[in-house]
Amino acid sequence: MAQIPDQTTPDQTLAGFRKSIDNIDAALIHMLAERFRITQAVGEYKAKAALPPADPAREAAQIQRLRALAEEAELDPEFSEKFIRFVIDEVIRHHERARG
Repeated sequence: MAQIPDQTTPDQTLAGFRKSIDNIDAALIHMLAERFRITQAVGEYKAKAALPPADPAREAAQIQRLRALAEEAELDPEFSEKFIRFVIDEVIRHHERARG
């Protein structure tokens, strides 16, 4: 029979897992912030150069590339596509705003 951890003492294994998750979450936020700083510059460049906010061919290539990376990393490619699509849509929204 499995032992239930005593709720009065902290579970060190769980705490270690959670600390790692917290560190990864922080890294993700910093990476997204850097990504959006760069895409903001791209949006400003596109606005000055009179380029369209969206680039469907680039988006399709990126989605295909990231799905392949997800498969290699044993991450659900459907999840990775939903995630990058969300990011791309937000970038396009920013580019449209820079254009206006």
